[in-house]
Amino acid sequence: MSDKNYNLLFLCTGNSARSILAEVLVEHWGKGRFNGFSAGSFPRGEVHPLTIELLDRLGLSTQGLRSKSWDEFAGPDAPVMDFVFTVCDQAAGEVCPVWPGNPVTAHWGMPDPAAAEGTDEQKRQAFRATHRQLEVRIKLLVALPIEKLDRMSIQRRADEIGRSV
Repeated sequence: MSDKNYNLLFLCTGNSARSILAEVLVEHWGKGRFNGFSAGSFPRGEVHPLTIELLDRLGLSTQGLRSKSWDEFAGPDAPVMDFVFTVCDQAAGEVCPVWPGNPVTAHWGMPDPAAAEGTDEQKRQAFRATHRQLEVRIKLLVALPIEKLDRMSIQRRADEIGRSV
């Protein structure tokens, strides 16, 4: 892969928590070199309020965030993705659209904070834990010397990040 900006798409079922957090974190840590996008197979139609609350508290932009279908990224006018990551087990098992450009794909599954039960504080803790795990993974990914690696090495490292963190 050459020296360029890279497009990353994070997929989940509802596109209201994990994939949205990943989109924002890529925009933040990618520092203009990586563009974050997110979508869902069955989008919830709104971003989870605790996702917005957490991002606001962390000082990360929530402008323009919305829950959207992955169909938006499979059409001819969509940006070409360099990476496509599933962040929930259900989306990983679904039949995904064919992504133009043959992107690197990996599964970075983690529990859904939107499904957390308990007190409001326990629910917030689930969102913070998901954020921390995604942040570590994304920092590792954006630190890779992608322009110096061949596709197989990039694929192996993306898979390793999802398994080890």
